[in-house]
Formats: sequence, structure tokens, C-alpha cells
Amino acid sequence: MPRTWIDAAAILLAAVLLGGCATSKEKLLPHGHNTMLDIWQQETGGGEGGGPTARQLLDARQGLRRPLTEADVQATPAVQERYTRTASNEIYRQFHRLPNPDLVMYVFPHLAGTDPVPVPGYSTVFPLYQRVQYAMPGERVEDY
Repeated sequence: MPRTWIDAAAILLAAVLLGGCATSKEKLLPHGHNTMLDIWQQETGGGEGGGPTARQLLDARQGLRRPLTEADVQATPAVQERYTRTASNEIYRQFHRLPNPDLVMYVFPHLAGTDPVPVPGYSTVFPLYQRVQYAMPGERVEDY
């Protein structure tokens, strides 16, 4: 009986899958005697033999640990003042509502229900957006 291309593809697929099972895990993914802690200390400079990467990491950490200058201390209240709650900025809201215009829809007279009941025409109002949206502090809120 002649083999079709489907039979040939099935045999090839089975051979590939079974060939993958014949590989040893240790041979495919060898690992040394280092633990994750050893690798971490080696790469971050925590142990002996930390290379240039460890030095760069240490320099970056020292840069973050710098003391505050007098200019930093003086500038901090001005920066936080916009976001800090006080009596004056509670009166003038920080988060303004964004415009949500009302839409007016006219429903024409129609018949409704299983027993056709006449419904007169009427107007209804609904907001354009489903939810109320708020602006971030300092964001433009006037009508466009």
C-alpha cells in the first residue's frame, strides 16, 4: 500500500518527538556547583571577585545615598505644596471635573409592547460619557 504525504509527515513528527526524549537533561542543560546565592554575590560584588559590574552597581548605590543639599531642602516644600491638602486648596479643588456635555435625544411617537400601545413622542437627556472623569492637578480643564 503506497504511503501518502500525511503518513510521511506523521512518521517524521514521531521521530523528532522521540529523538527529543533521548537527550539527557544533564547533557542538554549542564549546571555547575554554583548556587544562585553564589551567582548573585559574584555579579553584584557581594563576594570575592566582583568585576566591573559590581563596581558600577556600588557607584550607583552611592549616588542614591547622597545627602540632601540646602537647595534640595528649600525646594521640597514648594514642590509638594501643590499636592498637599490645606484649607485653601481644599476650597479650590485640585481635581476638576472634565466637561461631560449633555445630549438631548427626541424619541418619536411609536407603538410598544406585545399589545401595541401608543407612546407619545418625548425628549430625554443623557450625558455623553458614561463615567465622570477628573483632570490631574494643573491639567487644562477649560472647554476646547
